[in-house]
Amino acid sequence: MEKKKSYGLLIVGAILLIAGVIFSVYAYNTSYQESVAIGTKLTEVKEQVKAVEGDTATGDLEALKAQQSDLSADKLSHERPYSYGLTIVFLAILLTAKGIYNAVVGVYKESKTDITRLAQAGLLAALCYIGFAFFKIDIPVGTEKTAFHFGNVFCVLAALLLGGYWGGLAGAIGMTIGDLTTSYVTSAPKTFLLKLCIGLIVGFVAHKIFKLSRDHSAKYVTGVTILSCVCGMAFNIVADPLVGYFYKMYLLGVPQDLSKALAKISALTTSVNAVVAVIAASIFYLALRPALKKAGLFVNVTSAPEAKQD
Repeated sequence: MEKKKSYGLLIVGAILLIAGVIFSVYAYNTSYQESVAIGTKLTEVKEQVKAVEGDTATGDLEALKAQQSDLSADKLSHERPYSYGLTIVFLAILLTAKGIYNAVVGVYKESKTDITRLAQAGLLAALCYIGFAFFKIDIPVGTEKTAFHFGNVFCVLAALLLGGYWGGLAGAIGMTIGDLTTSYVTSAPKTFLLKLCIGLIVGFVAHKIFKLSRDHSAKYVTGVTILSCVCGMAFNIVADPLVGYFYKMYLLGVPQDLSKALAKISALTTSVNAVVAVIAASIFYLALRPALKKAGLFVNVTSAPEAKQD
């Protein structure tokens, strides 16, 4: 089928990128700087809470805890604009890159949206959100924190079921919304980038290299499923603490010592999350694959319109 060059997405992405950068710079110099000042006060109050804990002056302790809660909420509200701006910038970069591809290589005419894949992507994005927002254990580190969670399970599962592009977007969108609607709002831009990359890597290994969605023996499917999950999570184990270190230090202005401490703890939590994701996502995929085929809902990624047109 003939390809046609398209410039619409490039224009939208470029406009969104410029607007996102301008807004991010403004938000960083205003509300985010206020959040940093509030964070300093919050640290002092936390130290005071620790100092009076165990004393008989429960009234002072309750007052300090109430102040700590108010400062935490205030700090979070001032962090949101800058985080939203950075998320828009990261999304705009993705759209611009796709727009450049469409302008240079072109897109197929009369391509139809795969409703089944779109619906499943929406469902898996919701599961990514639920897996992170409601099934997590927080680990505080100063004014920052990290967490054990189940979000990566569904991010990897999405890539196995839908391919790298759709699966990566499902994971990125679902878990980014999870960050933006919780106290992890400042991690949202980093989450969008890393979860998209996880999906692309898992999808590339599973479907581009090993053609997982075609008919294979049970042993082959099991081996490729596990290998694909391991590749995606191995990337995350290395990238999450490394990217997080530079992201927090240079974009969020977190002190270097705290950034290092967060990176070390993140390496631990990311490793545990990775093991859980490999095991759970593999089990879910191997169970869902025959069920979806029987129901006529299985997406054959390697024969999707964008992959089969020559």
